[in-house]
Amino acid sequence: KMAKQKKLLDIVSDKIRIKHYSRKTEQSYIGWIKKYFLFHHKKHPEDMGKDEIEAFLTHLAIDKQVSPTTQNQAFNALLFLYRHIIYTFIFMEIIYITNSYYTF
Repeated sequence: KMAKQKKLLDIVSDKIRIKHYSRKTEQSYIGWIKKYFLFHHKKHPEDMGKDEIEAFLTHLAIDKQVSPTTQNQAFNALLFLYRHIIYTFIFMEIIYITNSYYTF
């Protein structure tokens, strides 16, 4: 049997814990990432970027009328997702592709 692949939010939780963020920060980040994911109709974050982040943050400010502090918290959650999870995956894929073309 193949090992079950971890879900993205589980990977995010693991990374937050490895970095010793508080439990409250973990819950907050997971919540914002879920809302971002649902706002874009469950499109994978790997298939989204700057435009989708801006659309979500604009939605929070205009439609939901959240405070700038709350909007900033959502932004930091997405920044964590892309900086520590998504870009890491992309970088690892690039290394894999590069290594399959070149031998060192």
